[in-house]
Amino acid sequence: MKATFLFSSPDQPGLVARLSGFFFERGINIVDASNHTDAWAEGGARFFMRLVVDLTTPASTRKDLESAFAKAIAEPLSGTWSVGYDDVMPRVAILVTKESACLYDLALRREQGELRCDIACVLSNHAALERVAESFRLPFFVLPVTQDTKREQEQKMLELLKQHHVDLVVLARYMQILSEHFLTAAPPVINIHHGFLPAFQGAKPYHQAHTRGVKLIGATAHYATKDLDQGPIIEQDVARVRHDMGPDELVRVGRDVERVVLARAVRAHLERRILVEGRRTIVL
Repeated sequence: MKATFLFSSPDQPGLVARLSGFFFERGINIVDASNHTDAWAEGGARFFMRLVVDLTTPASTRKDLESAFAKAIAEPLSGTWSVGYDDVMPRVAILVTKESACLYDLALRREQGELRCDIACVLSNHAALERVAESFRLPFFVLPVTQDTKREQEQKMLELLKQHHVDLVVLARYMQILSEHFLTAAPPVINIHHGFLPAFQGAKPYHQAHTRGVKLIGATAHYATKDLDQGPIIEQDVARVRHDMGPDELVRVGRDVERVVLARAVRAHLERRILVEGRRTIVL
C-alpha cells in the first residue's frame, strides 16, 4: 500500500533532505519523488514536492504518521500539505448536458483501468445521455435547470454528491454556469473549455474559429471557480487545422482534443500530481 504526500512551503536550503529524512528515520521507503521551486512566486520563492511512499509494512498508524509529519515538517517549515492513500478509491461525479464525447471517453478509460476511480454517478440537466450512462451501468440523474429552478436544482445536486460520497466533480461539457454557492459547497470541480482561455467564448466557438480562419484549435482543462473560466489551468493542448476545413470538421477535431485534455487533467488529479498555488497549478 502506498501514500502520496503533497507539500509546499517557502523555499530554503535542505528541504529535500528534511522531507526524505523524515521518512528514512521511520523506515519508510520513498518509491517516487519530484519537486520544483518557483522562483517567481509572489512573496518569495516557493518549494513544491510530491512523494510516494511504501506503507506495506507500516511503522505506525496513518493518524500517527500524519500527526508526526505535521509537527516535524509542516509546522516548522510553514508548509501546507495533504496525503492520499492508494487503497482509498476516489469517487467521481460527471456532469453532462447533450454532448456525449467526453462522457464516453471518461467511462471507457475507467473501464480500461486508465483512470483509477469509481464513477459514482452522472448528473445532467437533460435526459439525452441517459442511454450512455446505462451502457456503462452508471447511475444517471436528470435535474432540469431553468432560471427559476437553478438554486433548487443545484441544492439537489449537492445532496446527490454527498449521498454518493463524491470526491471530484468533472464537467464533461455541462452547459450550465455553476453558482458560487455550489462551487463552494462541492468537492473540487474540473471543467473542459473549448480553446485557450479566454478565446472564442460563448455560443458556437468552432464557427467563430472558422470565421477567423484559425490554424490551431485547442482545449483547456481547469479547476472551476466563481470567476467563469478563470480557474487554475491544469492541462492544455492544440491540433492544427487547415483553411479547407468547415465548422463541422473543426468540431470533430476539437472534440478529440477536448477528450484527451480532460482525461489528462482528471488523471493528474486522481494521481495527486496537482498543487494549486493562487491562480496557477504545479503538476508534478
